[in-house]
Amino acid sequence: MKSLNVIKIGGNVIDHPEDLKKFITDFAGLKGHKILIHGGGKIATKLAADLGIRSQMVEGRRITDAESLKVVTMVYAGLLNKNIVAGLQQEKCNAIGLSGADGNLIRAKRRPVKEVFSTEKGENIQVDYGFAGDLKEDSVDHKGLSKLLEAGFTPVFSAITHDGEGQLLNTNADTIASAIAIAMAGEYETSLIYCFEKAGVLKDVNDEDSLIRTIDPHAYNEYKRQDVISEGMIPKLDNAFEAINQGVKDVYIGKAGALSQLDEQNFGTRLNIN
Repeated sequence: MKSLNVIKIGGNVIDHPEDLKKFITDFAGLKGHKILIHGGGKIATKLAADLGIRSQMVEGRRITDAESLKVVTMVYAGLLNKNIVAGLQQEKCNAIGLSGADGNLIRAKRRPVKEVFSTEKGENIQVDYGFAGDLKEDSVDHKGLSKLLEAGFTPVFSAITHDGEGQLLNTNADTIASAIAIAMAGEYETSLIYCFEKAGVLKDVNDEDSLIRTIDPHAYNEYKRQDVISEGMIPKLDNAFEAINQGVKDVYIGKAGALSQLDEQNFGTRLNIN
């Protein structure tokens, strides 16, 4: 079975041109098939402010009203996506920039109104996330993606999907990466890699030398019981182990600037079930 790396790059790297350029070079240098999913960084928020559009966040998630959707589509699927693709072409990596609507590759459904606990108000509130998209088990067209890979293309996805009824949706990039990895695991030996600004999963978030190199489910439960892992990392790790349980070979979490070490399996924190 051929190998495939599904890599998600976070906004903090996108916000810094030098860091992004190094990441693009390292990504292009990785062997074998690969798919890139990128977030949006702060550019969409700044552009919205310049246009007089207020960005609304509830518990860390963006409220995507009609005007905000225009902005994130322009930035994510336009400016950022095409700049990354152009950078990869410079590195002789034949990238193709995509949203979920292109080729009907990722179909989502609009997120319903939800009741969430507001830490600010100290009570449950009703939240309409607007044009935010959630994914289903069959959201990703793995056969279509496989055709692109086998034709020699490297897909680069923005965080924009669609509902099949003509409506674009803003979807969490971490979720897209996980869904793609799970969908492709039946055809490829798939690894899911989350790249961000930290060295990986740390015992002490302020100490890069406290990197945890490998985590299996038993170790993960122990770390949680001992409150070793930061609370903000737990949802990402829960999703990572869920991906492994659904056929993904392993998941890596590490610093974007160290991606070149991935081929030597010396990158960040590796999660597996062995």
